Amino acid sequence: MKFNESLNLQKRFNDLIPGGSHTYAKGDDQFPESMPVYIDKGKGCHVWDVDGNEYIEYALGLRSVTLGHNFEPIVNAACRQMLKGTNFGRPAKIELECAEAFLDMFENAEMVKFSKNGSDATNGAIKLARSYTGRNMVGICADHPFFSVDDWFISTTPMNSGIPEMMQTMVTKFQYNDLESIEKIFSEYPNKIACIILEPEKYEPPKDDFLNKAKEICHNNGALFILDEMITGFRWHNGGAQKVYNVVPDLSTFGKAMGNGFSIAALAGKKEFMELGGILHKKERVFLMSTTHGAESHALAAAIATMKFYHENDVIGFLYQQGSKLKEGVNRASRELGIEDKVSIIGIDCCSVYTTRDNQGNPSQPFRTLFIQEQMKRGLLMPSSIVSFSHSDKDISDTVEKMHDAMIVYKKALDEGIDKYLIGRPVAPVWRKYN
Repeated sequence: MKFNESLNLQKRFNDLIPGGSHTYAKGDDQFPESMPVYIDKGKGCHVWDVDGNEYIEYALGLRSVTLGHNFEPIVNAACRQMLKGTNFGRPAKIELECAEAFLDMFENAEMVKFSKNGSDATNGAIKLARSYTGRNMVGICADHPFFSVDDWFISTTPMNSGIPEMMQTMVTKFQYNDLESIEKIFSEYPNKIACIILEPEKYEPPKDDFLNKAKEICHNNGALFILDEMITGFRWHNGGAQKVYNVVPDLSTFGKAMGNGFSIAALAGKKEFMELGGILHKKERVFLMSTTHGAESHALAAAIATMKFYHENDVIGFLYQQGSKLKEGVNRASRELGIEDKVSIIGIDCCSVYTTRDNQGNPSQPFRTLFIQEQMKRGLLMPSSIVSFSHSDKDISDTVEKMHDAMIVYKKALDEGIDKYLIGRPVAPVWRKYN
């Protein structure tokens, strides 16, 4: 593969855009140094870069493109709506239509409000919880990597420059599947915690009815229970992971795949909480997710079309099916090479990740870089192992074959030293204090 045009663009990107990308997870420091890759177009699960290189892709807009790139039923619905206008001075009827479709799909919620990104939704949930309880502190799950770009979350990360230190005093952490850790934060901060927020599931499922028991602890301590379904929504079940695990959150947030890549997110929940952001009550008002572009009509049309497609097709079943085939094939190849303790696909089949470990069995950024490098050489754009509705059996089998060949190089690097095979510097973690 050649990357001449991408290499020419790289300096211009970094000269004009801080970090060279509008999303840290897509930045240069997350990919091999000699392969910057700027995308030109995509169709289904395939993308082409500006140099004409073709890849089977498993990043999919950070899990936002679940059906596939340029997926015609969704794109056509958005285009038809664009021709009617995208943004008006009063609500458009499609805003109600999308709300009705959403609440029909996620039956645990009674009201919903839309925004353009997930951080708006999680921020709105935190604000409602603080207003309802009259408390300031938030409990966040330490095992889940990202909740918001807002100060209340970023203050807890190594990249907290520019955020007042006092913000850190308003956040405390607990561990997933650890009820004692939740009890502990309420004991340490009695009558101060407004809510806890967590994903329903990440790499391991909830054990012993963890979610419902965590909710009970919250309610016993006068706090709200918030589920972040940015990733699990539209992947675990048509009704979200909350449907799978039979838990009814006070508030929940959605985004990512909701519009198959179009910019739309949602905050949903019980009316007694959601109505605080409305105008039909006599309580103190909450400024809740009021954005100029929050209800752009073409994004709402994309969301409606996405939900319709989910109802008419077994999207979720297909994600589990293809994800299982990918996992089985890759893990079989790693076992054959004797490196299954170093490289393997883990997690739930509909939303898995792969491991990259060194000779000591520790997660390794250099080996992750080498693996991505070797995948890209073979036509895979695969920083994760996320499947879509467009990943055919041939795409999966081709991927397994290419991954097997990449793992041959990985094994050689384990035996002979990674410096012999890795070109350039290793990728870096997004959460770091200094470059």
